[in-house]
Amino acid sequence: MFKGSIVAIVTPFSGGKVDEKALGDLIEWHIKEGTDAIVPCGTTGESATLEYDEHYRVIEVAIRTANRRVPVIAGTGANSTDETIMMTKKAKQLGADGALLVSPYYNKPTQEGLFLHYKAVAEAVDIPIVLYNVPGRTAVNILPSTVARLAEIKNIVAIKEATGDMKQVSEVIRLCGERIDVISGDDFTTLPLLALGGKGVISVTANIAPSDVSAMCRAWEEGDIERARTLHYKLEPLNQAMFIETNPIPVKTALSMMGMIKEEFRLPLCFMADTNREKLRKTLEGYGLLR
Repeated sequence: MFKGSIVAIVTPFSGGKVDEKALGDLIEWHIKEGTDAIVPCGTTGESATLEYDEHYRVIEVAIRTANRRVPVIAGTGANSTDETIMMTKKAKQLGADGALLVSPYYNKPTQEGLFLHYKAVAEAVDIPIVLYNVPGRTAVNILPSTVARLAEIKNIVAIKEATGDMKQVSEVIRLCGERIDVISGDDFTTLPLLALGGKGVISVTANIAPSDVSAMCRAWEEGDIERARTLHYKLEPLNQAMFIETNPIPVKTALSMMGMIKEEFRLPLCFMADTNREKLRKTLEGYGLLR
């Protein structure tokens, strides 16, 4: 259902508030550059520091701007099952095409707890659901056996795999087959994941290089392995630069350098260290994103 280059879009701020114009302009640019779908209010969108009204407004702006030209997969995950259901219901009401649900963080649920959490949300809200497995953020890993159980639920359609573990990805695909789509959650793993049978990437790097991320996914889908590989290696310096500090600090700083958003974060995120800022600038210049 969801495939190709899917951007985990930043949330631009201006004067402490969501910059709706900048967000709309970014989405228009992404559609023009070939991005296949938009994910507002994910990790890269600083969802953890958005108030409920802001969260819903960002989703609404994304849906309105995309205007059915590309799918919008709203980030609505939380560490409370009831809260997740509440936000997912709202996203469906607003017109989202799907919901991205991070595994409950801080609570450290068991595998049975993870299964029951996602099952409860899927049964409460009839919307396509993308599981989001990112143990580095949540302290829990959705094991392949649990994914296989969840894949039996009709509206659980995909998983964003951000473990960086290709053995785990391979096991998920082996156990689930066509019952669930596997999408990369780490830009550096996109090409190997596609080779294993994955369908695309929910990308940080696509925020600044949407055309190339899209072209790499498209080249693989069309069987042009050499072009996909060339683009993979071209993108690698950007992929690495996006994580020299905590995401989304580098990507928002990069977009600011490119003149697309203001350089503004919500505490506890803050401005980049000067040494890392210079490394980022040189990487962007080397890639041709800055002159």
